[in-house]
Amino acid sequence: MPEALNGTTTIHYDTKGSKEDPSILLIMGYTEPMTSFRDGFCQLLVDAGYHVIRFDNRDVGLTSKTPGAPPDLEAIISAVMAGQTPPQVPYTLNDMAEDAFVVLDAVGVSSAHVVGVSMGGYIAQTMAITNPKRVASMTSIMSTTGAPGVGISTPEVGTNLKSPAGIETKEEAVECSLHNYRLFAGPLFDEEAHKKLAAANYKRNWNPLVTVFQLAAMITGPDRTEDLNSIDIPTLVIHGAKDTLVQIDGGKATAAAIKDSRLVIFDEMGHEIPEILWCDITTEILNHIQVSNGA
Repeated sequence: MPEALNGTTTIHYDTKGSKEDPSILLIMGYTEPMTSFRDGFCQLLVDAGYHVIRFDNRDVGLTSKTPGAPPDLEAIISAVMAGQTPPQVPYTLNDMAEDAFVVLDAVGVSSAHVVGVSMGGYIAQTMAITNPKRVASMTSIMSTTGAPGVGISTPEVGTNLKSPAGIETKEEAVECSLHNYRLFAGPLFDEEAHKKLAAANYKRNWNPLVTVFQLAAMITGPDRTEDLNSIDIPTLVIHGAKDTLVQIDGGKATAAAIKDSRLVIFDEMGHEIPEILWCDITTEILNHIQVSNGA
């Protein structure tokens, strides 16, 4: 089982394809393990001649879990809303970006084309800001800049999301995930496929506290707009017009912040990567990479 080490955090990763090919690093979003980049999606990139790397973020999947009590989200949110310095959190988006670089080190890759989904987009953007030489190109999918009031969920979603806190059985975990995805995944959502994925992810390693730890990192993250203005990395921004979790203004703000970026909007896509759009999405990513390489 390949692992990378960042301090006391052990990061699980895997690779597909030949290391001799250019590398694409896939970073999954909030609470989702790397396996939510399903094998068929990854294979489309491998078949196009790329070396694909994916990894479990902190507190999810087979990556190590943060010890100790979870942070006080109520205190963090209150401080942020009041414009005050929030309590210290166990880890930050910068730490999560460093996890990604450590994975690249473990694989022996100096730079990669980085693709981040939702929170993974936050991490990809942070990588581009903190160590741009290692980011050959960036694709930010259904994400946002961290600017206050931008890319937030609709009131319906914000009110009705269920927390997995206290959930222990597979059946409860799957139903919780289905409930939430029904709220924001959009009209292309395949419930049966997601049910199987959620069950497999639960069996792989279930950790309901991931929601608290990762949310604390996101809430305390900075507004990246000004820093994104200064990067010079070829950037593709993909968003779904039917996204109700990170609304489309988040994608538009990301594209507006990054010089010469390109924005692609899928009219029927919500806050997920539906299988019916895998070919279209991977084609956009591959075309973007080729252009960034000067092809």
